[in-house]
Amino acid sequence: MPRIHAFLLTLALTCLPAAMPGSASAQEPQRPFSQCLAVAQSLPGATYANFTPDDAETRFKLAQAGSAEVEIMFAGHSTYVITTPAGVTIATDFNGWSGRVAIPRVVTMNKAHSSHYTLSPDERIDHVLRGWNFDQTPADHDVVVEDVYVRNVTTDIRNFGAMEPDGNSIFIFEVADLCIGHLGHLHHPLEDRHFAQIGRLDIVMVPVDGGLTLSHDAMTGIARRLQSSILLPMHRRGAPLSSFIEMMGENFVTDFVNSDSFTISARTLPRRPTILVLNGV
Repeated sequence: MPRIHAFLLTLALTCLPAAMPGSASAQEPQRPFSQCLAVAQSLPGATYANFTPDDAETRFKLAQAGSAEVEIMFAGHSTYVITTPAGVTIATDFNGWSGRVAIPRVVTMNKAHSSHYTLSPDERIDHVLRGWNFDQTPADHDVVVEDVYVRNVTTDIRNFGAMEPDGNSIFIFEVADLCIGHLGHLHHPLEDRHFAQIGRLDIVMVPVDGGLTLSHDAMTGIARRLQSSILLPMHRRGAPLSSFIEMMGENFVTDFVNSDSFTISARTLPRRPTILVLNGV
């Protein structure tokens, strides 16, 4: 079913509460346009709605719709390196030493373990995006770097037996009409509000350790609900990957790739949901 439904957008907007003069929502700065957020997602039975406003180009420059290719490389553990059509490099869960990561333009981090972050990133990195704030307030990133828009959705994290609010972030990278998500070191099932904040994900990077983050049962439930075209396993420790693949069910095909990287565009997404296992995962 096509994702672009203008009538759903109109329906969604009529159901949103109007901002009162002087309210907090009226005072919030305007965020960059997100092609991956589904305005109508919270409506019963609604499908994803997507539209491009007339002034989108003044908000940030998108790569050529549909045809531009993004490269994704597995660099180790939970680190994937995304290279945009404009050449912007992004390293996820960057720790400064894992894999073949030189000096990315953008890095994202989570603090569950030292293998997911560094407190002394190279000064040549333009944008260091931590998934937490040191004062324990929610991290809030809305960063545009050439042809990519990076934002985050915070989740809680285990901390000495208790749950620390907003200690982890799911990062979303919007580029070339693709919505790419990295679940980070996820420690609890997602609620409806999280899915609404995430929106559509064409490609999602999922921890498959089976316990250090979430059980395979809980993680596969999240992955199935996201309905992404490509699922990229990461954080492969503990339970066997085969268990995760089996629990994803027969609606997902599995492709073991004899390479640590691949290129993808919005036009070349697989027609059937695919678990893509890169070399080294």
